[in-house]
Amino acid sequence: MSHCQSCGACCASFRVSFYWGEEVPAHLTVPITPHRAAMRGTEAKPVRCIALSGEVGKEVGCTIYTQRSSTCREFTEYTPECNKARAMHGLPPIQA
Repeated sequence: MSHCQSCGACCASFRVSFYWGEEVPAHLTVPITPHRAAMRGTEAKPVRCIALSGEVGKEVGCTIYTQRSSTCREFTEYTPECNKARAMHGLPPIQA
């Protein structure tokens, strides 16, 4: 199992913004600028993406995984950003 499926910290730490024309379901987004949208729940504090299911640090999943934004597709585990999100939720860093 991927660390991501037992973590989810990135989905509950950062704003997820992307080009508004991506195939993300529109009802799950909010406009940020005329050309950018964000996932609902990530545009304000506390951050938690509306598409995140489960408990951060336990077992999580994305309810729109096949339609997730490019921002989500490009975010990877083992990176400084990943470990920053993990730290924000009291989770230990992961090493490659």
